[in-house]
Amino acid sequence: MDIQTLRLFVAAAERLNISAAGRSLGLAPAMASARLAKLEHELGAELLHRTTRKVSLSQEGAAFLPYAREILAQSEAGRAALGLNAKKPSGTLRFAAPSSFAQLHIMPLLPAFHAAYPDITLDLRLSDTRVDLIEGSFDLALRSAPLTDSSLKGRKLGDDRRVFCAAPAYLEQRGTPRTPADLDGHDLLSWGTAAPRQFAAGAERFTLDPRRMICRTILNDGTAQRIATLAGGGISVNSLWSVAADIRAGRLVHLLPDWRLDDASVLWLIYPQSNVLTPKVRVFMDFLLAQLTPAPWGAAATGSG
Repeated sequence: MDIQTLRLFVAAAERLNISAAGRSLGLAPAMASARLAKLEHELGAELLHRTTRKVSLSQEGAAFLPYAREILAQSEAGRAALGLNAKKPSGTLRFAAPSSFAQLHIMPLLPAFHAAYPDITLDLRLSDTRVDLIEGSFDLALRSAPLTDSSLKGRKLGDDRRVFCAAPAYLEQRGTPRTPADLDGHDLLSWGTAAPRQFAAGAERFTLDPRRMICRTILNDGTAQRIATLAGGGISVNSLWSVAADIRAGRLVHLLPDWRLDDASVLWLIYPQSNVLTPKVRVFMDFLLAQLTPAPWGAAATGSG
C-alpha cells in the first residue's frame, strides 16, 4: 500500500470521480482505476462503488477513509520534520466551526488566508450543532466548551463570554431589567433548551429559570437568535462575539453587565490527539490566532443602557 495510491483514494472519495482524482495527481484514468483496484485487492474490500454513471463511497470505503487521511497526515508531517517539504503547505483541510461564529469572524478572513496559502483548499463544515471531530475525519474544529475530552488537543482562541441583551425597542415597551429579579415576566429567547441556567457576578450566583419568564421561542442557531433579538423578540443570552458589533452600534443593549453565564466556556481550536500537527493545520491555526487574538469583540460591552 503506497502513499500515492492512498492519496488517489482520498481524492477519489472527496470528488466521487476517479478520472478527476487521477488527473489531480498526474495519472491517466486507466492508471488511476488500476491503482484503486489494486488497493482494493490488497485490502480485500471494495472501497468505491462504480457504475457507468457515477462513483460512490462504499461502507468499507467510508470506514477506511479516516485512516487513509491519517496515514497521509503522518507522512506529510514526517517529511516536514526531515525538511523534505520545501514547498508551501498544501492539500485539503477539513475544518468544522459554528456557523454563527464563522459567518462573522472567519469568512471575512478567507481572502487573506488564500492569498498567503494558495495551495490549501479549505473544506468548511459550518453548523451550530456540534460535530464529532474524529468520526467526521476533521483536521481541525472550533469549539466553545471546557476542553475535557482526553482524545483531543487544542489551543485557546479566546474566552466565550455569554451576556444578556435586548433591542432598545423591546426595552422601551417592556422596561429595562436592572437586577436579576427584574427578569421575571420578560420574554425570553432561549438557546437550545428551556432548562434553568446559572449566572455569576463575582462570588454572587443566580439561576435563570425560564418558567419565571415568557419563553415561547427556543433556538439552536446563534445567528437566528441574534436576529430575533434585534427584531425585538425578547431578552436573550448571546456570546459576546455574536453581538459585540450590535452593542457598539446601539442596536442592542447589554443588560446586567456584571452578570455572565457561569459555564467556563472557552473558544478552542481542537484536533485529534492521534493526529500529528501537519503544516496545513499549523498555518491555519496560527493564522486564526494571529487575526483573532486579542479578541476584537472583547471590550465591546461596557454598559447596560
